[in-house]
Amino acid sequence: MLFEAFAAGGCRSYILGCEASRAAVLIDPELSLADHYRGHLLQNALTLRYIVDTHTHADHFSASRQLGATLGVPVVMHRQAAAPYADLRLDDGDMLIAGALKLTAMHTPGHTGDSMCLVMADRVFTGDTLLIGGTGRTDLPSGDPHALYESLFQKLLRLPGDTRVYPAHDYKDREHSTIADEIAANPRLQKTERAEFVAMMRDLDLAAPTHLTEALRTNMSGGKTVAQLLAEAAARVPFMAMEELDARLGANSGGDLVVLDLREKEAFAAGHISGARHLPRGQLELRVNSELPDPTVRIVTCCEFGKISTLAAATLRELGYLRATALDGGIAAWRTAGYSLEAEAPAVPRPSSS
Repeated sequence: MLFEAFAAGGCRSYILGCEASRAAVLIDPELSLADHYRGHLLQNALTLRYIVDTHTHADHFSASRQLGATLGVPVVMHRQAAAPYADLRLDDGDMLIAGALKLTAMHTPGHTGDSMCLVMADRVFTGDTLLIGGTGRTDLPSGDPHALYESLFQKLLRLPGDTRVYPAHDYKDREHSTIADEIAANPRLQKTERAEFVAMMRDLDLAAPTHLTEALRTNMSGGKTVAQLLAEAAARVPFMAMEELDARLGANSGGDLVVLDLREKEAFAAGHISGARHLPRGQLELRVNSELPDPTVRIVTCCEFGKISTLAAATLRELGYLRATALDGGIAAWRTAGYSLEAEAPAVPRPSSS
């Protein structure tokens, strides 16, 4: 068997390949490593047969949907997974075959309701059910400490002791463990009584994952991350350098260039590029026809950090303003570079009539 492990932060993913048939399986792919997986498959002349997510991840972005669509490979999850893009849904005991590779699904709810492990002859891919020296948490959506206890002590830990354990996470660069090692040394597995184990899991008081909402939203629905939206928008619009805009402002007496400031009123009033028009991003689509009656005009969008302006420039191009560009870096970079900003004079209070 050909075997390769990949790491991104604490996330672990795996490609298994049949040496004879060159068929391969990808387990728990992470979005930032999508190109690495493709490169490994090409370099080793492997044909991907299945992409498997062991559960709905809440702490990173799965690459399953993107890779499945790009490569034309079925995405595999447990039948309880909410993701609508899963092509093949497994029950407990179902087996995947790729050449000489045989992986059997073991439903192990607890970390999530759709958690499963993939069991082979000499190893098991445990997702977040069992980690090296730990277990998956049970305080996230669909988590259940009672279910995790049963999954561990009544199913997973009954595998042969020399079975290698390959989890979906490890933060100490450990490649694998074994079932016997975990039974002997994993602190959480020393609580062998259900009540003690459940109480321990409920008292962990762990911090929420950094990208919890976004990861669950995208992994459960197949939606896009904010980074993906920004990358797609950036690929559809050109940018204007600060020095280019500064030079053009001095020669803009004919009004052939519109600088569109998308920030809120207070930020615009505190300091904006000379001659910029103010149109908050939230009102762009509603006011664009009246504010920008000439669709042929050249537009430079700007915001504080250059992200909202990139999205807005892409929107303007979709609306037919084909000369829309975005300021590279935004107002923060403009300010740091020493270019001038104009501030609005504070409103003079009206004298009291009394």
